Amino acid sequence: MQPPAFPSDESSRIEALLALNILDTQPEERFDRLTRLAKRVFNVPYSTISMIDTHRQWFKSIQGLTLCQTSRDISFCAHAILYDDILYVENALKDERFHDNPVVVGDPKIRFYAGCSLDVNGFKMGTFCVFDKKPRPFTAEDRQLLKDLAALAELELAAPQAATSV
Repeated sequence: MQPPAFPSDESSRIEALLALNILDTQPEERFDRLTRLAKRVFNVPYSTISMIDTHRQWFKSIQGLTLCQTSRDISFCAHAILYDDILYVENALKDERFHDNPVVVGDPKIRFYAGCSLDVNGFKMGTFCVFDKKPRPFTAEDRQLLKDLAALAELELAAPQAATSV
């Protein structure tokens, strides 16, 4: 397993993430609506909006699992925040970074993963992702749809700050 690297702007990114006041908050329909839609549109069992802090991946919204967080070092999403484009893994068992990851070899047995980083205030705070127990392709249309859903999540994440800066 290849643990994710830390972004070069990690301390500023964490400071900006904490300023959002989103970590460890209750589920909210405005985010759950988006992950339910992604689960349905992509026909996958799992969809999340996750935030990556110093040591964990915390789920603001999660469909298909009952977790609230995982360790950052096994997180696909902690890899995804390092990409400007979508991180797409067709089959995690065949990917050198993930083939022996505990969430690949054990439950939930992730094979397919697609994650788009969520950029708020110039920092990649987390991801909007979809994943499945079986390998699958991800088309250009799928990529655009995930980017569109991620953009909506970014608007929701920035909304409280925008409302108070008026």
